[in-house]
Amino acid sequence: MDTQQNTALTRALAEVPGPLPTSGVIHITLPHTDRFTVVGNHLAQHPDLSCTAVGLAVRIQSLPQGTEVSIKALTARCQEGERRIAAALRELEAHGYLQRFRHRLPGQKVITRTVFCNQPAALLRPRSQAPVAAPVPAPVTVPASVPVPVTAQPPAQTQAQPQAHAPEPELNSEPDSQPEPDPEPAPAPPFVPLVPPPTAPKPPRPPLPQPGTLTPELDRAATALLSDLRRHAAEFTLSEGDIRQLAPAVATWLERDAHPDTIRRTLTDDLPRPLRHPVKLLKHRLTALLPPPLPGACDLTAPARPRVVVMPFQTCDDCDRAFRSPDPGHCRDCRETREHRGKDARVAA
Repeated sequence: MDTQQNTALTRALAEVPGPLPTSGVIHITLPHTDRFTVVGNHLAQHPDLSCTAVGLAVRIQSLPQGTEVSIKALTARCQEGERRIAAALRELEAHGYLQRFRHRLPGQKVITRTVFCNQPAALLRPRSQAPVAAPVPAPVTVPASVPVPVTAQPPAQTQAQPQAHAPEPELNSEPDSQPEPDPEPAPAPPFVPLVPPPTAPKPPRPPLPQPGTLTPELDRAATALLSDLRRHAAEFTLSEGDIRQLAPAVATWLERDAHPDTIRRTLTDDLPRPLRHPVKLLKHRLTALLPPPLPGACDLTAPARPRVVVMPFQTCDDCDRAFRSPDPGHCRDCRETREHRGKDARVAA
């Protein structure tokens, strides 16, 4: 049995077109005749998706229409746990392959619809630029026990297919015994991808910090600090042009009383491996981690509390009543009595 397998492998390798590579993987590509799913390289080689998310996307893409793809249903089908499957679904949703929304059915029941798109970037292209799809063959009735091969279709073609035989998604709650008739259910909201198109303009990068006054002393110290970085990290062997470009930003740190050792540790600690663009990393750290200027002595002084003026007590000259006033004299009642007496005297005169 082992000899027969080795013979078949040798024959298949001999039929591979072109010379075989000296290293790396060797592909033996045999055409599929049934039970296959077309998967794009944008998904299979996605740089930001984990292998779990890519595998789960292929599994969902191969399932028939109407199959439940909740976390518990996928956990029952796959060997991964609920946490890994939930994290993978969040990755696919963040990159536009998966979309979940609420949908109201007749009878005031609300369910969760799940839409999987095999080409999220194609939805952003105008319809005139969309590739012309092959004609859809007539639907064939297949028993429920026989697995149906599903080939990924463009989103517009998938939506155009009849949904008469697709089963309704399972609901967690029991259906009402007599649901109220509804002429037409509310239309499902359009699918909105969460991933921006590759041609979308990127926000401009913030400029490098500039010191208030680039003195010769600051420029000399910043140039020496950048030239000395290669002693602490060999990746930062900078050219003279890069040092002249980064020197004003380092001078800004020094102008804000940052210690040279602190600047050096900030620029060289916790480096990514491998470090492909050291100059871009230095620009980012010098801009994003710039400390604020040190506060002055006046800024650190506690604010003075407002002074409260307390009026002293005085004794009324007429009634000996105590009252608050900055000057001695009469209380308010005695002043009013004196005013009334003066008015009466003037009227009598």
